[in-house]
Amino acid sequence: MEVASFDFAPPLQSLLKRDLRGQLVEMRFQGAQSVKHLIESLGIPHTEIGLLTANGVEIGQEYIVHDGDRIEVRPVAPAANETAEPRFVLDGHLGRLASHLRMLGLDCLYENKYEDDELVRISVAEGRILLTRDRRLLMHKVITQGYLLRSLNSTEQLYEVVGRYGLVKWVRPFERCMNCNHPLEPVRKEMVLEKLEPLTKKYYDEFKLCPACDQVYWKGSHYERMLNLIAKVSQTR
Repeated sequence: MEVASFDFAPPLQSLLKRDLRGQLVEMRFQGAQSVKHLIESLGIPHTEIGLLTANGVEIGQEYIVHDGDRIEVRPVAPAANETAEPRFVLDGHLGRLASHLRMLGLDCLYENKYEDDELVRISVAEGRILLTRDRRLLMHKVITQGYLLRSLNSTEQLYEVVGRYGLVKWVRPFERCMNCNHPLEPVRKEMVLEKLEPLTKKYYDEFKLCPACDQVYWKGSHYERMLNLIAKVSQTR
């Protein structure tokens, strides 16, 4: 039986079992084992693994761990200076987060009926970042872009994603349908009049329409609350 020691940086500690946190983790193993496999066996998906070193030397995730190795594991660094706008696909438990991200104008695919294999297929085929709280889902070996959400609260999740992927510069509020993700288009009031409630007809004159699902948007009572959330999110670094 061989033994290696793993030193996890503080941001990864919360992903370990409670009795393993705040200490050097010793792992016993047999045969040729990659560092990726051993870390994932502790419940940390490979998408959360950033810089790795073995005995002070930088290594990759496919490195074969040797007896006596001391492995240092750092988290993925927040994105910076990205030139391509991130696109996302979310699992079926993240409907409110999908709406929040779409409110910011971000491209997010979401269906509550998506099965795991469909989420994996979409992420790989379309180059989308997979957002989920399911560790096992992110452990599919073909997944290269993904994030394990820590919080159960959708607003806190939004802050997590904005910070992790440096999304502030991509924010374009109220340009995407919160229901279906399609870009919105300005529309004249008379074109949507039959869809409006009496008070909406009386007090509002500017509207946007989703050409995909026919949803109408206007600056109603929720608008200020959404603006406040956007302002707070935009301060995330």
